Amino acid sequence: MAEQRRNWTREETIVALNMFCTIPFNECSKNHPLIREVAALIGRSPSALNMKVGNFGRLDPTLAARGITGLTNGSALDEVIWEEFYGDFDQLALQSEQILSKLRSSTVPVEQDFPIGEEYEYTAKQRINQDFFRRMVLSSYNNKCCITGISNRKLIEACHIVDWTADKKNRTNPHNGLALTPTLHQAYDSHLLAITPDLQVVISDSFLGGKNMTRNTRDFFKAIDGTTIAMPDRFAPSKELLDIHYQSFVQSNI
Repeated sequence: MAEQRRNWTREETIVALNMFCTIPFNECSKNHPLIREVAALIGRSPSALNMKVGNFGRLDPTLAARGITGLTNGSALDEVIWEEFYGDFDQLALQSEQILSKLRSSTVPVEQDFPIGEEYEYTAKQRINQDFFRRMVLSSYNNKCCITGISNRKLIEACHIVDWTADKKNRTNPHNGLALTPTLHQAYDSHLLAITPDLQVVISDSFLGGKNMTRNTRDFFKAIDGTTIAMPDRFAPSKELLDIHYQSFVQSNI
């Protein structure tokens, strides 16, 4: 039976934008488990939800730069929601996850040993945002390390370009994210490794010259020194933020 035609609501469209941001673009289909689950929650067919997610593709500048237009028959509401949330990922995370939580008839998952009140609310929001940031970044890089190409999701982490403690406004911004293996993530955070604004990997000379480094480890880091990272499908890393970290890397290695 064909799905009865009805206009998409604001809440449904916000949820669809959540799906657009957190499902790898090349994996999104009517058969994707999350599409099927959420479609049932909002009373839409998986095909309808998948089409709505695809409609956001026409508004994404990163996809447009790669010649990918997405679906072309989006609504005015799609554009309103995009304009409202594309630069405010904190609010997208909070509102969309609250909607999904309500639909699932559960509360947003947080630990139960936090005191009720402002601290509880702050901690809950932080966990929502951190999880949403991780899913957006890994999705945009197709669950692959942007340096090594390793694609086992269990071995990939979402790394902030500029540490989240140093830049509150970009904590949830996926343009402030890189997909890295845990070792490279730690090396990046420790200023042993940097990525220049033109996307080149740079390894600290003092790190490469360390006396306690094994030959295999040195060979690995030498091999990636000077290489270019793989670009994500969406949410390209901010050159401005990359430069902030790179300048800090330079100062740390003088």
